[in-house]
Amino acid sequence: MITTTRVRKTLLTLSAAGVVALGSLGAAAYSPLPSAAAAQTPTASDTALAQEKLASFYKPALKGEFPGNPAGFVVGQTKRSDIIDKFGQPDVTRTSVNGFDSYTANMGNPGYAMSYTAAGVLKEIRYFGTNVERQTNIGGITMAMVKKSWYTPTSTTTIKNGNTTQTKLTYKRGDYNLEFIFNNSLDLSHINLVKGKA
Repeated sequence: MITTTRVRKTLLTLSAAGVVALGSLGAAAYSPLPSAAAAQTPTASDTALAQEKLASFYKPALKGEFPGNPAGFVVGQTKRSDIIDKFGQPDVTRTSVNGFDSYTANMGNPGYAMSYTAAGVLKEIRYFGTNVERQTNIGGITMAMVKKSWYTPTSTTTIKNGNTTQTKLTYKRGDYNLEFIFNNSLDLSHINLVKGKA
């Protein structure tokens, strides 16, 4: 009886020690998931498509639009009600007048967020690109690529977004500003289009 009890206690102790050891090993071996930019090495084809995507923003920005704007949304002109009529209700509705209506990327369609003036006129569009094949879209656009293609930005600003420090490269395009928001030099978060200050 004493031997059986000792064996059970010994087995329980070894089992507990094994769980702790495995847990410690798991904690020591844990590493965070790589970012989308680091998860996949872009091919030459991916880079060419990302370069093409970058170039597609250049001319439409002069008119206050994003490329491939079939709905005809123009910063400073289009009303929120017109956007909802054409795009439908946002996936996430703004919670304040200064907030953003968000449309989630799906089935190869890019994600957007839009904010409006107090009068309900489009003030800013944020372009988040696609989730599928992101390396061929804005996920493949690097800070070096933007500067090489578009030269020196009108301004470069460091911004805090929660615990993240981001870099904003701003390019003046006529009456508008096109802003590239980078989490780091290889990770483009999104692109903003806003009316420039007079």
